[in-house]
Amino acid sequence: MKLKLYAAIAAIAIAPAFVKAQDAFTKNVDKLIKSDDVERIIKTLSADDMQGRGTFTPGIYKAATFIEGEFKQAGLQPLSGNAGFRQSFSMVQTKPVSAKVTLNGAEVPADNMAVTAAASFNWANLTGVEVVKIPAGKNFRNEYTAIASADKKALVLVDTSYSAVFKNIVARAKRGGTSFKGANADNPKVFVLGPLDDVKSATVVFETKAVEKPLFNVAGMIPGKSKPNEYVVFSGHYDHLGIVKAMNGDSIANGADDDASGTTAVISLAKFFKKAGGNERTLIFVAFTAEEIGGFGSQYFSKQLNADQVMAMFNIEMIGKDSKFGPNTAFITGFERSDFGPILQKNLEGTAFKFYPDPYPQQNLFYRSDNATLARLGVPAHSISTDQIDTDKLYHSVGDEFASLDTKNIVATIKALALGSRSIIAGKDTPTRVAKLDR
Repeated sequence: MKLKLYAAIAAIAIAPAFVKAQDAFTKNVDKLIKSDDVERIIKTLSADDMQGRGTFTPGIYKAATFIEGEFKQAGLQPLSGNAGFRQSFSMVQTKPVSAKVTLNGAEVPADNMAVTAAASFNWANLTGVEVVKIPAGKNFRNEYTAIASADKKALVLVDTSYSAVFKNIVARAKRGGTSFKGANADNPKVFVLGPLDDVKSATVVFETKAVEKPLFNVAGMIPGKSKPNEYVVFSGHYDHLGIVKAMNGDSIANGADDDASGTTAVISLAKFFKKAGGNERTLIFVAFTAEEIGGFGSQYFSKQLNADQVMAMFNIEMIGKDSKFGPNTAFITGFERSDFGPILQKNLEGTAFKFYPDPYPQQNLFYRSDNATLARLGVPAHSISTDQIDTDKLYHSVGDEFASLDTKNIVATIKALALGSRSIIAGKDTPTRVAKLDR
């Protein structure tokens, strides 16, 4: 009884101090996260002179330089082993020169085939090649993604019911591709549209031109006090589509919502946590490159640290407008896969903001953004968004400009993330791990 009494007295004594600390944190959020600074950052990133921040373009280099300056001004440190804020790596861009495919002695028409490969190759037969079929009635996106990412050579026979979407596959293959140096060079994929008859013989001759090009994420950190080897990641991608087909005289896909809004949130949170303190865990802030062409920036980043040391990842993807749940709301992809969401909501008790589960499960958003690589490794890595992706007519268009955004919504979401993450960065809460995904 005495022990219980002492515990109760201690709890009563600690409670006012805890509430006071919570109130101080909330006041800091309102004091340090300002609308005018948020607006300045996102306007800069989505301005026409950034040329849509297309991968491998001058615009993305200009954007990276701006983000570096913001990280430096915030007082962040480069990641361990890096001299500066750029996390550099090389990619290989390929452009097809020629392609010829024959099945059972008959040449396949160019419009009925698509070859994806990181190097030239010549198949005289099907030795070592897996023949895969995508019959009618399947989820083509899921089937295609699984096959394209598999570590094996494959001849893929696609049912003619997918003729419309196959045109996009052909067009993409003709544009060429981007891959890590040496990746998938030995595992080309050949897609053929036509009857799914048995293939008794096949030959493929494919020639491509390859050029190595540099890319870089922009990343900084605030070392943790008592748990420096436990990481909490805040991320967003700073690339977009660049210059696209003109519409009403405008050809710049500014990417204000996608994802200048998320990158702005990352920068704003970096500034806030540096000034507010309270992080027992190490906080990493990273703006990823090349999300739009395959998520290469986040893939590289994930290989530079031990996933088991990442306690949580807040990937911020398109927060520029009200969500379908109304003002002061956002949704979390993969909500049901860990208790990440409930922890955030618990930290927001007493506020008007609420996080909801992803309302678009059919879009498979959990594995379509930069959180995916770490999530596959078991990290409670989730994307936070407000985008009404099923009705967003400005998505991936020249209309995604600053004028279309609601700054108030962006600021509210950034503040909610600052408050919602506080027990995680303080080392008091650790979200449950996500089930690892074997691929």
